Amino acid sequence: MNKPTRARTLTGTALALAASMALTACGASDDAATEAEPKRAKSSGAVAVDNPLVASFDGGLYVLDGESLKLAKTVELPGFNRINPAGDEDHVVISTDSGFRVFDAARQTFTDTAFKGPKPGHVVRHAGRTVLFTDGTGEVNVFDPAELGDGAKPRTRTYTSAEPHHGVAIELSDGHLVSTLGTEEKRTGALVLDKNGKEIARAENCPGVHGEAAAKDEVVALGCEDGVLLYKDGKFTKVDAPDDYARTGNQAGSDVSPILLGDYKTDPDAELERPTRISLIDTRTAKMKLVDLGTSYSFRSLGRGPGGEALVLGTNGVLHVIDPETGKVTRKIDAVGDWTEPLDWQQPRPTLFVRDDTAYVSEPGKRQLHAFDLDSGEKVASVTLPKSTNELSGTVAGH
Repeated sequence: MNKPTRARTLTGTALALAASMALTACGASDDAATEAEPKRAKSSGAVAVDNPLVASFDGGLYVLDGESLKLAKTVELPGFNRINPAGDEDHVVISTDSGFRVFDAARQTFTDTAFKGPKPGHVVRHAGRTVLFTDGTGEVNVFDPAELGDGAKPRTRTYTSAEPHHGVAIELSDGHLVSTLGTEEKRTGALVLDKNGKEIARAENCPGVHGEAAAKDEVVALGCEDGVLLYKDGKFTKVDAPDDYARTGNQAGSDVSPILLGDYKTDPDAELERPTRISLIDTRTAKMKLVDLGTSYSFRSLGRGPGGEALVLGTNGVLHVIDPETGKVTRKIDAVGDWTEPLDWQQPRPTLFVRDDTAYVSEPGKRQLHAFDLDSGEKVASVTLPKSTNELSGTVAGH
């Protein structure tokens, strides 16, 4: 999410002392209690949906067939809820007021797996692991999404940050955990823990650290307010931005591309900056290239194609397909009508979700969702829903 950062000083000594936290393996936490419990679909009567999509609306969730976009189920769920792929073919993770809840999208029902905690934040999938970061407690939970089958609670690796903050974490294929550093007032960088919980690397030169992405060869990027912090080959490297203040707080990576896609904002005092430039970060050279698209976009506009293409949904309604090596726009897909990003980040706006060679784009003003073939640029499906949608996500492909 794209939220402003407040500043306060945090000493390295305090962080070092707090870094002696435990990193343990344990069972998943108990089911989250909520004042407004979602109504559960009865699994015995639900026909499984192929490659399901899940879209939120004010009061619930829509579950749709990923091919036809046919509405399969409406699930009531009060509040503002965020949606992320859980990492397998059936499930998504819903961020609710009470914490993270696992939703079986294929069968349109909530499971008993939940991770309680205030302010559930980022959900990251990488190297066969899913990582949850609870902002209100600083707790990180890591699990294998393959263990979500049949509603079972997965075995969970847990780490608690030195202090609660709006953070993010990612586990690498060797079991090392990269996690952000900060407090509720100030975020400063990241550390790396080995499989046994021992700190093996630290960087505190990434002010306002926010968001993550992974590139080819498992290079991890974290956004800063003056560039991007890379973790590569066991050490941190800073990619400096060309401007003194340049926030790259949202990124999109691809396992087949060494170049990361990021946003790029240069006005620290703006109530809401509407940038027209994107950043392309080459992890091989630790250099950043800027590309002006001539249209603004939002934090829900970034994605990657199956060949590593950089995808950006502009406020002019065009889905831009960009060659990350050259920065050239290779295709423009007319996806939706013109739109304006709302001041409140929780309010609906057109949203991009990419799965394999299909780009899904919501159009809240018309209560519609569309699917586009990235190879041809053609619209392959469209649906009009009872209410305007907000978040849009789905399972990984292959169900």
